[in-house]
Amino acid sequence: MKIIIHSVNIELTPAIKSFAEKKIGSLAKFLKPDSDSIEAKVEIGKPSRHHKSGFVYYAEVNLKIGKKLIRASSRHNDLYTAINDVRDEIEVQVKKFKEKIGKTVRRQATEK
Repeated sequence: MKIIIHSVNIELTPAIKSFAEKKIGSLAKFLKPDSDSIEAKVEIGKPSRHHKSGFVYYAEVNLKIGKKLIRASSRHNDLYTAINDVRDEIEVQVKKFKEKIGKTVRRQATEK
């Protein structure tokens, strides 16, 4: 799985980058491990430079599996929590996607 991390209105420190890679990279256990066609584009940052209170940070993940695109986003007042939340959200969507694929494969096998 290829992970591309992009930051907006914040500096992408090595600590933030490694944390995001670790969290998003853990999704590989739900996907085909050797597949190079899976690409995760992660965007983290602030909506604007002057935003000081409330949900200041956001994290978005666009997970491209072949031709299918799965997207999740999260806003929080802590960057690391936003990354954790978006990872949990995308994990649920990946599980639904895998379950849906499994059902169609089984249905096609029984119809023949």
